[in-house]
Amino acid sequence: MKATRTFNDWSHGDLVKRYAKFCLVGGSGVLVDMGVIYLLASPSMFHWNISLSKVLAAEAAVFNNFVWNDLWTFRETRAAKGRSDHWIVRLIKFNLICVAGIGLSVLLLNVQVHWLGMNLYVANLIAIALVSVWNFFLNMRFAWSSSKYLRVRTAGGASQAHDKLARIDRQ
Repeated sequence: MKATRTFNDWSHGDLVKRYAKFCLVGGSGVLVDMGVIYLLASPSMFHWNISLSKVLAAEAAVFNNFVWNDLWTFRETRAAKGRSDHWIVRLIKFNLICVAGIGLSVLLLNVQVHWLGMNLYVANLIAIALVSVWNFFLNMRFAWSSSKYLRVRTAGGASQAHDKLARIDRQ
C-alpha cells in the first residue's frame, strides 16, 4: 500500500513538528533567560534594573535559540532553499523579529510585576510563553522562509519531494 499525503495534510503535520522543536529549543532559552535574569536582577546578585536585566537575559536566550533552531528546527528548510544563506543573515533576521518580542516581553513583565504584584520569575515565564507564538510564526516566515519550503513527502521518495519543493517555490 502506497502511503501518500496531500500537501495540506503534510504541511499541517510539519508545522506541528516544527513548532514542537521550536518549543524544545525555547525551553533551553528559558533556562538561559531565567539564569541571566537571576544573575542580573536578583538582590543577592547584581540587583540591576528589571527592564535592563530582562533585555540582556532575553538577548542571551535569543542567541542560544537561534543556534539551536538553525541547526535543528529549521535545518530542512534551510537545505531545501537550494542556497545557503549566510548564518549571520539568518541571525540578524531572527534577532530583529525577536526584538519586538523582547519589547512585548518587557512590557508584559513590568505590568505583571509592578501593576499586578506577581512574582518576577512567574511573570517572566508567562511573558516568555505569550511571546513564543509571535516569534515562531514570524521567524518561520522570514528568517527561514519555511512557509514556502514545507517538505512534501510522497511514496516516490526524495527526488519527487525535491521537484515539488521547486514547484512550490515558483508559485
